[in-house]
Amino acid sequence: MAVPDADPSGPAAPIRHASPLRNPWWIPPFLGGVPPVERRLVRLLGLVTLGVFFEQYDLSLLSSAIKHITEDLEIAVEESGYYLAAIRLGGFLTFAIVPFADRLGRKRIFLVSLVGMSLGTLGSGLSPTAEIFVLCQMFSRAFMLAAISVAIVILVEEYPAAHRGWAIGVMGAVGGFGFGLGACMFALIDVLPYGWRAMYALGIVPVLLLPFFRRELVETARFEQQRSRADTSDGFSGLASLLALARDQPRRALLLGAAAGFASMGGIAVFQYASLLVQNVHGWEPWQYSLMIFTGGAVGIGGNIVAGRVGDRLGRRRVGLLAYLAFPLFAALFYQGPSAGLWLAFGGFVFCNAAGEVTTRAFAGELFATDQRGAATGWIAFTSTLGWSMGLFIVGVGTGVDGQLATSVAALASVVALAGAFLLALPETRQRALEEISRDA
Repeated sequence: MAVPDADPSGPAAPIRHASPLRNPWWIPPFLGGVPPVERRLVRLLGLVTLGVFFEQYDLSLLSSAIKHITEDLEIAVEESGYYLAAIRLGGFLTFAIVPFADRLGRKRIFLVSLVGMSLGTLGSGLSPTAEIFVLCQMFSRAFMLAAISVAIVILVEEYPAAHRGWAIGVMGAVGGFGFGLGACMFALIDVLPYGWRAMYALGIVPVLLLPFFRRELVETARFEQQRSRADTSDGFSGLASLLALARDQPRRALLLGAAAGFASMGGIAVFQYASLLVQNVHGWEPWQYSLMIFTGGAVGIGGNIVAGRVGDRLGRRRVGLLAYLAFPLFAALFYQGPSAGLWLAFGGFVFCNAAGEVTTRAFAGELFATDQRGAATGWIAFTSTLGWSMGLFIVGVGTGVDGQLATSVAALASVVALAGAFLLALPETRQRALEEISRDA
Protein backbone atom coordinates (compact mmCIF):
# COMPACT_ATOMS: atom_id res chain seq x y z
CA MET A 1 0.00 0.00 0.00
CA ALA A 2 1.24 3.51 -0.74
CA VAL A 3 3.01 5.34 2.05
CA PRO A 4 0.78 8.29 3.04
CA ASP A 5 2.02 11.70 2.04
CA ALA A 6 3.15 14.18 4.64
CA ASP A 7 0.62 15.98 6.78
CA PRO A 8 -0.17 19.33 5.14
CA SER A 9 0.60 21.05 8.41
CA GLY A 10 4.13 19.64 8.49
CA PRO A 11 7.30 21.14 7.06
CA ALA A 12 6.50 19.88 3.54
CA ALA A 13 3.20 21.76 3.46
CA PRO A 14 2.55 24.32 0.71
CA ILE A 15 3.64 27.85 1.55
CA ARG A 16 0.64 29.88 2.69
CA HIS A 17 2.18 33.36 2.74
CA ALA A 18 5.07 34.81 0.79
CA SER A 19 5.99 38.19 -0.65
CA PRO A 20 5.90 38.81 -4.41
CA LEU A 21 9.34 38.63 -5.99
CA ARG A 22 11.02 40.38 -8.88
CA ASN A 23 11.94 38.17 -11.80
CA PRO A 24 15.46 36.75 -11.53
CA TRP A 25 17.70 37.50 -14.50
CA TRP A 26 17.00 34.13 -16.12
CA ILE A 27 13.19 34.56 -16.34
CA PRO A 28 12.51 37.08 -19.15
CA PRO A 29 9.80 39.67 -18.39
CA PHE A 30 7.68 38.51 -21.33
CA LEU A 31 7.11 35.21 -19.51
CA GLY A 32 5.26 37.08 -16.78
CA GLY A 33 6.03 37.79 -13.16
CA VAL A 34 7.00 35.44 -10.34
CA PRO A 35 4.05 34.52 -8.09
CA PRO A 36 4.26 34.91 -4.30
CA VAL A 37 6.48 31.98 -3.35
CA GLU A 38 9.57 31.59 -1.20
CA ARG A 39 12.87 32.73 -2.65
CA ARG A 40 14.37 29.30 -2.16
CA LEU A 41 11.73 27.89 -4.51
CA VAL A 42 12.70 30.32 -7.27
CA ARG A 43 16.32 29.27 -6.83
CA LEU A 44 15.31 25.60 -6.92
CA LEU A 45 13.40 26.24 -10.13
CA GLY A 46 16.50 27.83 -11.64
CA LEU A 47 18.65 24.81 -10.80
CA VAL A 48 16.40 22.18 -12.35
CA THR A 49 15.72 24.46 -15.33
CA LEU A 50 19.45 24.67 -16.00
CA GLY A 51 19.54 20.89 -16.28
CA VAL A 52 16.54 20.88 -18.62
CA PHE A 53 18.24 23.58 -20.72
CA PHE A 54 20.93 21.12 -21.74
CA GLU A 55 18.36 18.39 -22.31
CA GLN A 56 16.61 20.66 -24.79
CA TYR A 57 19.92 21.60 -26.42
CA ASP A 58 20.73 17.97 -27.14
CA LEU A 59 17.19 17.38 -28.36
CA SER A 60 17.48 20.25 -30.85
CA LEU A 61 20.63 18.90 -32.47
CA LEU A 62 19.08 15.77 -33.89
CA SER A 63 16.18 17.79 -35.33
CA SER A 64 18.22 20.67 -36.74
CA ALA A 65 21.22 18.80 -38.08
CA ILE A 66 19.49 15.64 -39.27
CA LYS A 67 20.31 16.41 -42.93
CA HIS A 68 24.03 16.81 -42.17
CA ILE A 69 24.17 13.85 -39.80
CA THR A 70 22.49 11.46 -42.23
CA GLU A 71 24.72 12.59 -45.10
CA ASP A 72 27.93 12.28 -43.06
CA LEU A 73 27.00 8.88 -41.63
CA GLU A 74 25.64 7.70 -45.00
CA ILE A 75 22.05 7.14 -43.83
CA ALA A 76 19.47 7.23 -46.63
CA VAL A 77 16.49 9.54 -46.09
CA GLU A 78 14.03 6.69 -46.49
CA GLU A 79 15.90 4.76 -43.77
CA SER A 80 16.27 7.67 -41.34
CA GLY A 81 12.96 6.92 -39.64
CA TYR A 82 14.20 3.52 -38.52
CA TYR A 83 17.43 4.95 -37.10
CA LEU A 84 15.56 7.72 -35.32
CA ALA A 85 13.07 5.23 -33.93
CA ALA A 86 15.97 3.15 -32.58
CA ILE A 87 17.39 6.23 -30.86
CA ARG A 88 14.07 6.88 -29.16
CA LEU A 89 14.08 3.32 -27.83
CA GLY A 90 16.70 4.53 -25.37
CA GLY A 91 13.83 6.06 -23.45
CA PHE A 92 12.82 2.58 -22.31
CA LEU A 93 15.89 2.60 -20.05
CA THR A 94 14.40 5.62 -18.30
CA PHE A 95 11.73 3.30 -16.95
CA ALA A 96 14.50 1.45 -15.09
CA ILE A 97 16.24 4.62 -13.84
CA VAL A 98 13.58 7.01 -12.56
CA PRO A 99 11.82 4.68 -10.07
CA PHE A 100 15.05 4.65 -8.04
CA ALA A 101 14.25 8.26 -7.18
CA ASP A 102 11.51 6.84 -4.92
CA ARG A 103 14.14 4.88 -2.97
CA LEU A 104 17.46 6.71 -3.34
CA GLY A 105 16.23 10.27 -3.57
CA ARG A 106 15.33 12.87 -6.16
CA LYS A 107 18.63 14.75 -5.94
CA ARG A 108 20.85 11.71 -6.43
CA ILE A 109 19.04 10.43 -9.51
CA PHE A 110 18.84 13.94 -11.00
CA LEU A 111 22.63 14.32 -10.73
CA VAL A 112 23.27 10.86 -12.18
CA SER A 113 20.96 11.73 -15.08
CA LEU A 114 22.84 14.94 -15.85
CA VAL A 115 26.12 13.05 -16.08
CA GLY A 116 24.62 10.29 -18.22
CA MET A 117 23.03 12.60 -20.79
CA SER A 118 26.20 14.73 -20.95
CA LEU A 119 28.49 11.79 -21.71
CA GLY A 120 26.02 10.39 -24.23
CA THR A 121 25.86 13.72 -26.08
CA LEU A 122 29.64 14.03 -26.23
CA GLY A 123 29.95 10.44 -27.44
CA SER A 124 27.43 11.14 -30.20
CA GLY A 125 29.68 13.82 -31.65
CA LEU A 126 32.65 11.45 -31.63
CA SER A 127 30.80 8.55 -33.29
CA PRO A 128 32.55 7.14 -36.39
CA THR A 129 29.56 5.15 -37.67
CA ALA A 130 25.79 5.35 -37.75
CA GLU A 131 25.50 2.36 -35.41
CA ILE A 132 27.71 3.89 -32.71
CA PHE A 133 25.91 7.22 -33.08
CA VAL A 134 22.58 5.48 -32.46
CA LEU A 135 23.93 3.71 -29.37
CA CYS A 136 25.31 6.94 -27.89
CA GLN A 137 22.05 8.73 -28.59
CA MET A 138 20.06 5.92 -26.97
CA PHE A 139 22.22 6.23 -23.86
CA SER A 140 21.85 10.00 -23.81
CA ARG A 141 18.10 9.81 -24.43
CA ALA A 142 17.57 7.54 -21.42
CA PHE A 143 19.19 9.98 -19.02
CA MET A 144 17.69 13.06 -20.67
CA LEU A 145 14.20 11.75 -19.98
CA ALA A 146 15.24 10.72 -16.48
CA ALA A 147 16.51 14.23 -15.74
CA ILE A 148 13.33 15.98 -16.81
CA SER A 149 11.14 13.35 -15.10
CA VAL A 150 12.87 13.82 -11.75
CA ALA A 151 12.88 17.60 -12.21
CA ILE A 152 9.09 17.51 -12.45
CA VAL A 153 8.85 15.47 -9.26
CA ILE A 154 11.08 17.95 -7.44
CA LEU A 155 8.95 20.93 -8.47
CA VAL A 156 5.62 19.23 -7.75
CA GLU A 157 6.75 18.21 -4.28
CA GLU A 158 8.21 21.56 -3.30
CA TYR A 159 5.88 24.13 -4.86
CA PRO A 160 2.53 25.16 -3.33
CA ALA A 161 -0.60 23.83 -4.99
CA ALA A 162 -1.58 27.19 -6.50
CA HIS A 163 1.67 27.53 -8.46
CA ARG A 164 2.80 24.03 -9.44
CA GLY A 165 1.69 24.51 -13.05
CA TRP A 166 3.50 27.85 -13.24
CA ALA A 167 6.76 26.27 -12.06
CA ILE A 168 6.56 23.42 -14.58
CA GLY A 169 5.64 25.91 -17.31
CA VAL A 170 8.61 28.16 -16.57
CA MET A 171 10.93 25.17 -16.52
CA GLY A 172 9.66 24.15 -19.94
CA ALA A 173 9.79 27.69 -21.37
CA VAL A 174 13.24 28.70 -20.13
CA GLY A 175 14.63 25.23 -20.67
CA GLY A 176 13.34 25.55 -24.22
CA PHE A 177 15.93 28.26 -24.81
CA GLY A 178 18.38 25.38 -24.98
CA PHE A 179 16.60 24.43 -28.19
CA GLY A 180 17.28 27.98 -29.35
CA LEU A 181 20.98 27.62 -28.54
CA GLY A 182 21.02 24.53 -30.71
CA ALA A 183 19.45 26.58 -33.50
CA CYS A 184 22.18 29.20 -33.09
CA MET A 185 24.84 26.56 -33.45
CA PHE A 186 23.06 25.07 -36.46
CA ALA A 187 23.10 28.46 -38.21
CA LEU A 188 26.92 28.23 -38.06
CA ILE A 189 27.16 24.58 -39.02
CA ASP A 190 28.85 25.29 -42.36
CA VAL A 191 31.67 27.27 -40.69
CA LEU A 192 32.11 25.29 -37.46
CA PRO A 193 35.15 23.00 -37.39
CA TYR A 194 33.93 19.41 -37.77
CA GLY A 195 30.41 20.68 -38.56
CA TRP A 196 27.61 18.92 -36.65
CA ARG A 197 30.12 17.13 -34.45
CA ALA A 198 31.23 20.42 -32.91
CA MET A 199 27.63 21.07 -31.89
CA TYR A 200 27.57 17.89 -29.83
CA ALA A 201 30.85 18.81 -28.08
CA LEU A 202 28.98 21.29 -25.86
CA GLY A 203 27.26 18.30 -24.28
CA ILE A 204 30.11 18.02 -21.78
CA VAL A 205 29.02 21.21 -19.95
CA PRO A 206 26.67 19.50 -17.41
CA VAL A 207 29.57 17.31 -16.24
CA LEU A 208 31.69 20.42 -15.72
CA LEU A 209 28.87 21.96 -13.67
CA LEU A 210 28.33 18.86 -11.53
CA PRO A 211 30.08 20.30 -8.40
CA PHE A 212 27.76 23.30 -8.58
CA PHE A 213 24.65 21.13 -8.83
CA ARG A 214 25.79 18.91 -5.94
CA ARG A 215 26.38 21.91 -3.70
CA GLU A 216 23.21 23.87 -4.48
CA LEU A 217 20.50 21.23 -5.01
CA VAL A 218 18.78 19.87 -1.88
CA GLU A 219 16.53 16.87 -1.38
CA THR A 220 12.78 17.53 -1.28
CA ALA A 221 11.16 17.72 2.15
CA ARG A 222 8.39 15.33 1.14
CA PHE A 223 10.86 12.64 0.13
CA GLU A 224 12.81 13.04 3.37
CA GLN A 225 9.61 12.59 5.38
CA GLN A 226 8.47 9.63 3.31
CA ARG A 227 11.87 7.93 3.68
CA SER A 228 11.85 8.40 7.45
CA ARG A 229 8.47 6.65 7.72
CA ALA A 230 8.69 4.06 4.93
CA ASP A 231 9.22 0.36 5.40
CA THR A 232 12.54 -0.34 3.70
CA SER A 233 12.35 -4.10 4.01
CA ASP A 234 11.96 -4.33 0.25
CA GLY A 235 15.41 -2.80 -0.18
CA PHE A 236 16.49 0.00 -2.40
CA SER A 237 14.87 -1.35 -5.51
CA GLY A 238 13.02 0.77 -8.02
CA LEU A 239 10.82 -2.27 -8.69
CA ALA A 240 8.97 -1.75 -5.41
CA SER A 241 7.57 1.63 -6.39
CA LEU A 242 6.59 0.32 -9.82
CA LEU A 243 4.67 -2.55 -8.27
CA ALA A 244 3.00 -0.19 -5.81
CA LEU A 245 1.94 2.07 -8.68
CA ALA A 246 0.41 -0.85 -10.60
CA ARG A 247 -1.37 -2.08 -7.48
CA ASP A 248 -2.71 1.21 -6.10
CA GLN A 249 -3.31 3.43 -9.14
CA PRO A 250 -3.74 1.26 -12.27
CA ARG A 251 -6.54 3.35 -13.83
CA ARG A 252 -4.76 6.68 -13.46
CA ALA A 253 -1.50 5.19 -14.71
CA LEU A 254 -3.12 3.63 -17.78
CA LEU A 255 -5.05 6.78 -18.74
CA LEU A 256 -2.07 9.07 -18.34
CA GLY A 257 0.21 6.60 -20.08
CA ALA A 258 -2.17 6.42 -23.04
CA ALA A 259 -2.33 10.22 -23.27
CA ALA A 260 1.46 10.53 -23.24
CA GLY A 261 1.85 7.69 -25.75
CA PHE A 262 -0.57 9.05 -28.35
CA ALA A 263 0.75 12.61 -27.99
CA SER A 264 4.28 11.34 -28.59
CA MET A 265 3.32 9.09 -31.48
CA GLY A 266 1.61 11.86 -33.39
CA GLY A 267 3.99 14.65 -32.46
CA ILE A 268 7.49 13.21 -32.87
CA ALA A 269 7.73 13.21 -36.66
CA VAL A 270 6.27 16.74 -36.86
CA PHE A 271 9.32 18.05 -35.02
CA GLN A 272 11.87 15.56 -36.28
CA TYR A 273 11.40 16.28 -39.97
CA ALA A 274 10.70 20.03 -39.85
CA SER A 275 14.29 20.95 -40.73
CA LEU A 276 14.43 18.37 -43.51
CA LEU A 277 11.15 19.62 -45.02
CA VAL A 278 12.08 23.30 -45.18
CA GLN A 279 15.48 22.53 -46.68
CA ASN A 280 14.55 19.81 -49.17
CA VAL A 281 11.04 20.94 -50.15
CA HIS A 282 11.09 24.71 -49.70
CA GLY A 283 14.78 25.26 -50.45
CA TRP A 284 15.67 27.00 -47.21
CA GLU A 285 19.21 27.56 -45.98
CA PRO A 286 20.22 26.53 -42.43
CA TRP A 287 20.11 30.15 -41.20
CA GLN A 288 16.50 30.48 -42.35
CA TYR A 289 15.47 27.44 -40.33
CA SER A 290 17.31 28.85 -37.31
CA LEU A 291 15.48 32.17 -37.73
CA MET A 292 12.15 30.33 -37.75
CA ILE A 293 13.16 28.54 -34.56
CA PHE A 294 13.75 31.89 -32.85
CA THR A 295 10.70 33.75 -34.12
CA GLY A 296 8.05 31.05 -34.37
CA GLY A 297 9.56 29.19 -31.45
CA ALA A 298 9.52 32.30 -29.25
CA VAL A 299 5.76 32.49 -29.74
CA GLY A 300 5.30 28.77 -29.37
CA ILE A 301 7.31 28.53 -26.17
CA GLY A 302 4.68 30.68 -24.52
CA GLY A 303 2.49 27.59 -24.47
CA ASN A 304 4.43 26.47 -21.39
CA ILE A 305 3.52 29.59 -19.43
CA VAL A 306 -0.07 29.83 -20.67
CA ALA A 307 -0.77 26.18 -19.89
CA GLY A 308 0.86 26.44 -16.48
CA ARG A 309 -0.97 29.57 -15.36
CA VAL A 310 -4.33 28.79 -16.97
CA GLY A 311 -4.15 25.19 -15.77
CA ASP A 312 -3.57 26.41 -12.21
CA ARG A 313 -6.67 28.60 -12.43
CA LEU A 314 -9.17 26.90 -14.76
CA GLY A 315 -8.09 23.29 -14.78
CA ARG A 316 -5.51 21.09 -16.47
CA ARG A 317 -7.96 18.88 -18.37
CA ARG A 318 -9.41 21.75 -20.41
CA VAL A 319 -5.99 23.08 -21.30
CA GLY A 320 -4.72 19.66 -22.34
CA LEU A 321 -7.77 18.91 -24.47
CA LEU A 322 -7.63 22.20 -26.39
CA ALA A 323 -3.88 21.93 -26.98
CA TYR A 324 -4.03 18.37 -28.29
CA LEU A 325 -7.02 19.10 -30.54
CA ALA A 326 -5.30 22.10 -32.16
CA PHE A 327 -1.90 20.45 -32.68
CA PRO A 328 -2.86 18.34 -35.76
CA LEU A 329 -4.31 21.41 -37.51
CA PHE A 330 -1.07 23.37 -37.28
CA ALA A 331 0.96 20.29 -38.24
CA ALA A 332 -1.10 19.83 -41.40
CA LEU A 333 -0.64 23.49 -42.33
CA PHE A 334 3.12 23.18 -41.90
CA TYR A 335 3.61 19.98 -43.88
CA GLN A 336 0.98 20.41 -46.58
CA GLY A 337 0.32 24.13 -46.71
CA PRO A 338 2.05 26.92 -48.65
CA SER A 339 5.46 28.34 -47.80
CA ALA A 340 3.80 31.51 -46.53
CA GLY A 341 2.20 29.56 -43.70
CA LEU A 342 5.32 27.85 -42.40
CA TRP A 343 6.16 30.38 -39.69
CA LEU A 344 2.61 30.60 -38.35
CA ALA A 345 2.19 26.83 -38.41
CA PHE A 346 5.51 26.23 -36.68
CA GLY A 347 4.69 28.62 -33.85
CA GLY A 348 1.24 27.05 -33.56
CA PHE A 349 2.28 23.44 -33.17
CA VAL A 350 5.17 24.36 -30.84
CA PHE A 351 2.70 26.28 -28.67
CA CYS A 352 0.23 23.40 -28.57
CA ASN A 353 2.88 20.78 -27.92
CA ALA A 354 4.34 22.83 -25.07
CA ALA A 355 0.91 23.35 -23.51
CA GLY A 356 0.08 19.66 -23.77
CA GLU A 357 3.40 18.56 -22.30
CA VAL A 358 3.09 20.90 -19.31
CA THR A 359 -0.36 19.50 -18.60
CA THR A 360 0.69 15.85 -18.90
CA ARG A 361 3.81 16.40 -16.81
CA ALA A 362 1.83 18.16 -14.09
CA PHE A 363 -0.62 15.25 -13.94
CA ALA A 364 2.27 12.76 -13.73
CA GLY A 365 3.60 14.45 -10.63
CA GLU A 366 0.31 15.33 -8.95
CA LEU A 367 -1.84 12.21 -9.29
CA PHE A 368 0.30 9.80 -7.28
CA ALA A 369 1.66 9.37 -3.74
CA THR A 370 5.19 10.39 -2.76
CA ASP A 371 6.60 6.85 -2.82
CA GLN A 372 5.18 6.30 -6.33
CA ARG A 373 5.87 9.67 -7.94
CA GLY A 374 9.18 8.68 -9.50
CA ALA A 375 7.68 5.46 -10.82
CA ALA A 376 4.79 7.44 -12.33
CA THR A 377 7.05 9.82 -14.25
CA GLY A 378 9.15 6.84 -15.34
CA TRP A 379 5.99 5.15 -16.64
CA ILE A 380 5.15 8.27 -18.65
CA ALA A 381 8.66 8.25 -20.09
CA PHE A 382 8.13 4.60 -21.07
CA THR A 383 4.83 5.18 -22.87
CA SER A 384 6.19 8.33 -24.51
CA THR A 385 9.17 6.37 -25.78
CA LEU A 386 6.87 3.70 -27.16
CA GLY A 387 4.87 6.42 -28.93
CA TRP A 388 7.97 8.13 -30.33
CA SER A 389 9.39 4.88 -31.69
CA MET A 390 6.10 3.77 -33.21
CA GLY A 391 5.54 7.19 -34.77
CA LEU A 392 8.94 7.29 -36.44
CA PHE A 393 8.60 3.68 -37.58
CA ILE A 394 5.20 4.40 -39.13
CA VAL A 395 6.59 7.44 -40.95
CA GLY A 396 9.53 5.35 -42.12
CA VAL A 397 7.15 2.80 -43.62
CA GLY A 398 4.97 5.50 -45.18
CA THR A 399 7.95 7.22 -46.77
CA GLY A 400 9.01 4.23 -48.81
CA VAL A 401 7.60 6.01 -51.86
CA ASP A 402 9.38 9.26 -52.83
CA GLY A 403 7.52 12.41 -51.93
CA GLN A 404 5.26 10.89 -49.28
CA LEU A 405 7.05 12.22 -46.17
CA ALA A 406 4.85 15.30 -45.74
CA THR A 407 1.66 13.29 -46.22
CA SER A 408 2.72 10.59 -43.74
CA VAL A 409 3.69 13.10 -41.05
CA ALA A 410 0.52 15.18 -41.37
CA ALA A 411 -1.69 12.09 -41.23
CA LEU A 412 0.06 10.67 -38.18
CA ALA A 413 -0.24 13.99 -36.32
CA SER A 414 -4.01 13.50 -36.12
CA VAL A 415 -3.67 10.83 -33.39
CA VAL A 416 -2.55 13.55 -30.96
CA ALA A 417 -6.21 14.46 -30.52
CA LEU A 418 -6.73 11.14 -28.74
CA ALA A 419 -4.39 12.27 -25.98
CA GLY A 420 -6.81 15.04 -25.04
CA ALA A 421 -9.65 12.56 -24.70
CA PHE A 422 -7.66 10.45 -22.23
CA LEU A 423 -6.76 13.51 -20.15
CA LEU A 424 -10.47 14.30 -19.79
CA ALA A 425 -10.98 10.98 -17.99
CA LEU A 426 -8.50 11.92 -15.24
CA PRO A 427 -9.49 13.71 -12.01
CA GLU A 428 -8.81 17.45 -11.91
CA THR A 429 -5.78 18.41 -9.80
CA ARG A 430 -5.61 22.20 -9.98
CA GLN A 431 -5.05 23.95 -6.65
CA ARG A 432 -5.46 20.72 -4.69
CA ALA A 433 -2.92 19.57 -2.11
CA LEU A 434 -0.93 16.50 -3.11
CA GLU A 435 -2.09 14.76 0.06
CA GLU A 436 -5.73 15.24 -0.91
CA ILE A 437 -5.18 14.04 -4.47
CA SER A 438 -3.35 10.86 -3.44
CA ARG A 439 -6.01 10.02 -0.82
CA ASP A 440 -8.84 10.56 -3.32
CA ALA A 441 -7.89 7.52 -5.39
